[in-house]
Amino acid sequence: MAYLDTIFGVAGKTVLVTGGGRGIGASIAEGFVKAGAKVYICSRNPETCAETAAGLSGDGTCIALPVRGDISDAGGRAAIVAEMSAREERLDILVNNAGALWAAPLAEYPESGWDKVFDLNVKGLFFLIRDLVPLLEAAGTKDDPARVVNIGSIDGFHIPKHETYAYSSSKAASHQLSIHLADQLAPRNITVNVIAPGMFPSKMMQGTIDRVGEEKMLEKVPLKRLTGPDDMAGTAIFLASRAASYITGAVIPVDGGTATTL
Repeated sequence: MAYLDTIFGVAGKTVLVTGGGRGIGASIAEGFVKAGAKVYICSRNPETCAETAAGLSGDGTCIALPVRGDISDAGGRAAIVAEMSAREERLDILVNNAGALWAAPLAEYPESGWDKVFDLNVKGLFFLIRDLVPLLEAAGTKDDPARVVNIGSIDGFHIPKHETYAYSSSKAASHQLSIHLADQLAPRNITVNVIAPGMFPSKMMQGTIDRVGEEKMLEKVPLKRLTGPDDMAGTAIFLASRAASYITGAVIPVDGGTATTL
């Protein structure tokens, strides 16, 4: 066990998960908490984060930032950075999970919907990373870099059948942005990688699952199940562990084989 703890362990690490109040973010936060990390969560809904943190605190340390952490907004990002800077001198792991989706027919697709998705999924992602670089750089070393883990989507690889134009475009952009940042931040001992999940039964996805039917949606998934909480938490913990200290600029699909076999 000592070797596994050394190579895959994240105990004692400090983690921030955006969009950590529910869905994928809450699953990743739970995994890090149970693995012994000190986890901060934030989202646009601080009340939801407070409830999630209270539920997870029985397994370890989970702290909800008491701010409206809307990373699509400069004020929201500033509040997150100020809170983290006041509480911590270094940040080992940043998980950028917060995201938005907008679906509408092409002829009716609103500019406001497009802007909402890109402001959160791309612009907010970039500027939050930029502003947290000092805390990340303080944590990273050549042998054990600080980690940025961005949550992308397999919709950034392939053309979805649904009219989610801004979402798929923004996720493809976030994948490319992550690779660019990986190159730029490597000399500062910070790695940047992407997890691209498949169908996860989050609030954002549940409407589609209910409308189309889970069995129908799984027809093209080789492993014939939805993406689960442990799939997301396990991959994030791997990317944050010493085992992944030499991995940067990678986009890892966690989708039961959908993106790589079709």
